[in-house]
Amino acid sequence: MSKDAKQVADKDYQDSAVPQSSRRSTLTMFMIMMGFTFFSASMWAGKTLADGMDFSSFLSALMLGGFILSLYTGALGYVGAKTGLSLDLLARKAFGTKGSYLSSFMISFTQIGWFGVGLAMFAIPVAKVLFGGSEGMQLALVAFAGICMTGTAYFGIESLTAISYIAVPSVAVLGCVSMMMAINGSDTSVVEQFAKSGNQMGIIAGAGLVIGSFVSGGTATPNFSRFAADGKAGAWTTVIAFFIGNSLMFFFGAISSIYVGGNDIFEVMINQGLFLMAALVLGLNIWTTNDNALYTGGLGLANITGMSKKHLVLVSGIFGTIMAVWLYNNFCGWLSMLNATLPPVGAIIVLSYFMNPQKYEEEGNEKVVDWFAVIGVILGAIVANKLPWGVAAINGMVVASVCYVIGQKISK
Repeated sequence: MSKDAKQVADKDYQDSAVPQSSRRSTLTMFMIMMGFTFFSASMWAGKTLADGMDFSSFLSALMLGGFILSLYTGALGYVGAKTGLSLDLLARKAFGTKGSYLSSFMISFTQIGWFGVGLAMFAIPVAKVLFGGSEGMQLALVAFAGICMTGTAYFGIESLTAISYIAVPSVAVLGCVSMMMAINGSDTSVVEQFAKSGNQMGIIAGAGLVIGSFVSGGTATPNFSRFAADGKAGAWTTVIAFFIGNSLMFFFGAISSIYVGGNDIFEVMINQGLFLMAALVLGLNIWTTNDNALYTGGLGLANITGMSKKHLVLVSGIFGTIMAVWLYNNFCGWLSMLNATLPPVGAIIVLSYFMNPQKYEEEGNEKVVDWFAVIGVILGAIVANKLPWGVAAINGMVVASVCYVIGQKISK
């Protein structure tokens, strides 16, 4: 089969840039990126903010963290759309053909892990309401959700688009309706409810929580933004989607915490006697993020192994499904630590592109390993996880960027 024929057959372009003929509309890109940001763990982070901040500080932390997160993902969105390359193909340019295996392994490992955790996030609360927490039914729901989500992820960008068009308006509208019902049904205002929790958390710490909630997933932005019409469309749809979508998740978690003592909008709806709506919102919310995670994991493993992304999506989905409950109970801490290792990857890719954009327009000029990029990620990851002050993701990106820039100057 010729190269052109292979590109036509592979609608996800795992080995090549997305041609202009396969780019998507701005509305479609907005829906895909919004679905990407609908992440249940961000609602849990919203609860943490609400438990330690008054309303004014909550808004300040959300705006500051959301702004920084949007800048990071927006830059990656621009690079992905401008070049048409996935995160792993961009990494081949920045880290070298073999050096890119490091970033591909890191992103695949974390995203497949979060896929499994997401399955448990759906199955455990639903089984608790319907079946009194039966472990057997938890496993059955995990298997059912895993089959459905792996099945749609297998079909790539086409199914991600369809799921996003269904999930985004459904989750946004139903979630906001439930949130307003909770607020209107209370005798106290949102400001008064927030005031009860005190103000123990600082704005910088809160902003760090906002950034950390989805910065690892945000590193995979080029995998989706590469389908945008051009660089500007990729950047703006990403910035707006991340700012709105992530903020919405934090509000859902915060409202759940201050009004019903829960973690997410599911518990608010259950408290309102809206189980079917709650299960629908929770399922769709996790489905969009999980499909994007599995898609990203498949692309990363394909870069390492040279195998088909579709086959690796199936393998990853099966693994994540089998390990879901164990990952949920034992691995969230490790995943949170690994989250801080990924922003240095994104920072180096953005720097590499803007320092030498011509390199990204040519084929076959990659190094085997760019050691300064690899060392930058390693040092950035160590600093992000060990430095006790500041924002972990930003600390890691700064160290990685300095190491990479110095290395490029030396190697010239």
